[in-house]
Amino acid sequence: MSGRNRDGTGVLERLVLILEAFESTSGAQSLTELVAATGLSKATLYRMLAGLVDAGLLARDADSRYTLGIRLWEIAQNAGRPLRDAVRPFLQDMFSLVGETTHLAVREGDEVLYIERIYGTRRVPRASRVGGRLPLHATAVGKAILAFEEDWVREAYLDRERMERATPHTIVDRDALAAELQRVRRTGYATTREEVRVGSSSIAVPVFQLDHVVAAIGIVVNPEQSDTMVRFVPALQGTARRIAKVTARAPWESLLQPSHPTPRG
Repeated sequence: MSGRNRDGTGVLERLVLILEAFESTSGAQSLTELVAATGLSKATLYRMLAGLVDAGLLARDADSRYTLGIRLWEIAQNAGRPLRDAVRPFLQDMFSLVGETTHLAVREGDEVLYIERIYGTRRVPRASRVGGRLPLHATAVGKAILAFEEDWVREAYLDRERMERATPHTIVDRDALAAELQRVRRTGYATTREEVRVGSSSIAVPVFQLDHVVAAIGIVVNPEQSDTMVRFVPALQGTARRIAKVTARAPWESLLQPSHPTPRG
């Protein structure tokens, strides 16, 4: 597989299109569905899928539907592994203190990317997973990062034409969000109350390196605990300081995206 296809895409671009087609779903997809998702011709896509299945990067079931392969999962486990291994003991310690789902996220463009998570046993709707993304403005970790980002990053995000309203509680008004971020800067922590999933609230604090925010650590609770979740702030801030210390020489830049937040109409 080499050269460029009749649609003008090279092998690498086609490979990325195929893998990205699985990003928003955990289920198997048919050839027809993948043609629609990638825009590639059926013949080109079929050849590439066969090669990816042979390499173990994709798997094909008895109904000729495709899923991500175990080999791809094995390779992906090494992404950011030194950093994830460094922070996991502290997240585990935090979880043992609070007994609630605990996670660490970084900014990836105009979204938060969850890089590690310890799941609790309470029945709280899961908004995301390790490797998942959510809008900055709808999550506590996202607000904690955005509030302490450089001014131009924050202003670019606030100037977006439209913000996704994940639930009726999501703050999508520019002035209201700006005021919320000012509160976060003043208090040092961010909260959400069913803003990304109904039935789920959260609280988070930023993690700094050399006075620059690089991540945020947060916990998820039931809405019934929303009024008392501020009690977790000292433990969150203590854990954030420990993570900052142990990762002082960690490759945060390999996980951070310094790009301008993408405007969305």
